[in-house]
Amino acid sequence: MGNNNDLDIVTQPELREAIDQQMRELSTRTVIFHHFVGERLGLNPTDHKCLDIIIRATNPITAGRLADETGLTTGAITGVMDRLEQAGYVKRERDPNDRRLIFINPLLDKAMAKIGPLFAPVKQAGQKLYSKYTDQELAVILDFVINCNKMTKEMTAKIRAEVADDIKTHQPEDKSDL
Repeated sequence: MGNNNDLDIVTQPELREAIDQQMRELSTRTVIFHHFVGERLGLNPTDHKCLDIIIRATNPITAGRLADETGLTTGAITGVMDRLEQAGYVKRERDPNDRRLIFINPLLDKAMAKIGPLFAPVKQAGQKLYSKYTDQELAVILDFVINCNKMTKEMTAKIRAEVADDIKTHQPEDKSDL
């Protein structure tokens, strides 16, 4: 098995608690890492991660789809797209068949010229880390990460819905009929 860092965990509850704590630490470190990556790219973390979604999309993406994917409002996505376009990372293009549709296309040459050097060491470190585990262990890790992503997406949707409900609940009453 991969390096267990000499953890003295003997019970499943202790192991689960240790995983919870390490996942929190990983989450914090990831947010901080992407903050500084965004700074290197001249972007805030949200814009940086939206650019990542756009780059990884298998087909051109619309603002509406990006809003659905991120949970951001379409108004917020408009601001993201303005900043990404101004920075030269994306270009908006109208659908020739339906002029109402606007696709967000990454300008991959510029984006990858800046992003590639930032993530090459991360990829190398990841490959080195993966080499410590057997194929079977890597399959378990992959399953865990896939399920973490599903869980996080579900929890994000739940929190987003709660925030939307809170906003509706706390809207001032319309007094125009008075």
